[in-house]
Formats: sequence, C-alpha cells, structure tokens
Amino acid sequence: MGKKVKTSIALDEDLLLWVDKLVALKRFANRTHAIEYALQRLKEREKEELHVKEG
Repeated sequence: MGKKVKTSIALDEDLLLWVDKLVALKRFANRTHAIEYALQRLKEREKEELHVKEG
C-alpha cells in the first residue's frame, strides 16, 4: 500500500464494538488495520465482479 493519509469516519456503534472486539482478540492490530483489511477485500471483490461482468 501507499502513503497513509489520516482521515475521520463515523461508524455505527455496534459495528465499532465488533471491530474493537476483533482487535482485543488479536485478529487485527488496531482499528486502522481492521478497516484497511475490510476495504482491501471489498476492492478485490469489486474488481472480480467487474471483470466477470466485462468478460
């Protein structure tokens, strides 16, 4: 990945509690890691879906 840019987002409280639970369980190093992982997976899925639709 490239340079990190600090940003701010608002999340549903239940979703954030779930992310924090995964961090506590050492699934992710921190909130940033969890959100980056989720967005990267979404990006890959979108790329796959677009490729299938085009081809």
